[in-house]
Amino acid sequence: MDTKEIHELIKLINKSNLAEFKLKKGDFELTLRTESFSKGRMETIVPVSSPAPAPQAYQHPAPAPASAPATPAPAPAETKEAKPSNLLEVKSPMVGTFYRSPSPEKGPFVQVGDHVNKGDVVCIIEAMKLFNEIESEVTGKIVKMLVDDATPVEYDQVLFLVDPAG
Repeated sequence: MDTKEIHELIKLINKSNLAEFKLKKGDFELTLRTESFSKGRMETIVPVSSPAPAPQAYQHPAPAPASAPATPAPAPAETKEAKPSNLLEVKSPMVGTFYRSPSPEKGPFVQVGDHVNKGDVVCIIEAMKLFNEIESEVTGKIVKMLVDDATPVEYDQVLFLVDPAG
């Protein structure tokens, strides 16, 4: 199975209601999980504590998780609102670990202010021990990098903002 087939499979799974998908062909294994898979697992996690204070410890943390998701939720909306409408996005085509350079001793593929053409390699995403070169789908000047080096990225997450007039 090549990367294009995997990309198409990811797109199909994202459009479906599946939480998890597994494929095995000989030595090749592929497991894809959506956010709903992670959320479902989080709901089934039960806190473990010592036997005596369990009721107290169980009652007090319950309100905290309810308030915690409310704080991060506005942050992505603010990010989208802050993006000027003339900027184009370079998005991650897969889930994996984002790397700005081909190796630790080499410089980054692109930096803020660099001009990129469609098809230029802008980063690498490591997925399942494979290092995939990610090419820009747009032409313009890099105006913002939205992901730090060596951090996990999600499918369709915005990596760079590009000014097509630049």
